[in-house]
Amino acid sequence: MRLRKAGKNVLLWSILMLLLAFPKAADAMHVMEGYLPLAHCIAWGVVCLPFLAVGIVNIQRIVQNKKRLLILLAMSGAFIFVISSLKIPSVTGSSSHMTGTGLAAILFGPAVTSVLGIIVLIFQAILLAHGGLTTLGANTFSMAIVGPIFVCFLYTQCKRLNMNRKANIFLAAALGDLLTYCVTALQLAIAYPSETGGIMASAVKFLGLFAPTQIPLAVVGGLLTVLIVIGMESCAELELKEIAFLEAK
Repeated sequence: MRLRKAGKNVLLWSILMLLLAFPKAADAMHVMEGYLPLAHCIAWGVVCLPFLAVGIVNIQRIVQNKKRLLILLAMSGAFIFVISSLKIPSVTGSSSHMTGTGLAAILFGPAVTSVLGIIVLIFQAILLAHGGLTTLGANTFSMAIVGPIFVCFLYTQCKRLNMNRKANIFLAAALGDLLTYCVTALQLAIAYPSETGGIMASAVKFLGLFAPTQIPLAVVGGLLTVLIVIGMESCAELELKEIAFLEAK
């Protein structure tokens, strides 16, 4: 009953946040539709396929053998959708947003997160004009693959060092957010190298464009991830123990 009630509360908050998430006249931090050459779109899509294949298999195992975890899986996906749909104007004339993938990466690993991420990106491209379908592979690679892999790695290493769990979650989620945009900047730089300085000079320019808003947003994203985990610990303790996030007593 407590888990069901918590699920309803999450749904209500998600609906409220979605009302704020519909697009405004601003460029999105996902790589926009038509912004990358076709060859780049295909290449990034191909790179994503192995991660998505493993993620689909892992989700199928959860559906078949651990149905109790489905609500955690759904909440993790909803968190990605809501938090990455909130576009915030940048002082540099672009816009930024959080990714929200840190939660799923910590709970279920990067492969499952890649599937949740691409589902979110498809819906955002179709419903919110946020990102694009031709650039889906590039956006999936940066937001739903590289970021979550780093989050999972950093969280695991800090856990071995006996870091405070909440501090660990914050650090992993925040830095994973920042790495996502480092990758996005590199993707854009590869597509549009600078005439003087090449790819690296272009990457520095794109990073400078993202940094003013993305750094504070990464901090906010880390804090929100910690708050969501605290809520889960109070209403989904058994489920968190089942995935070994919490120690069984």
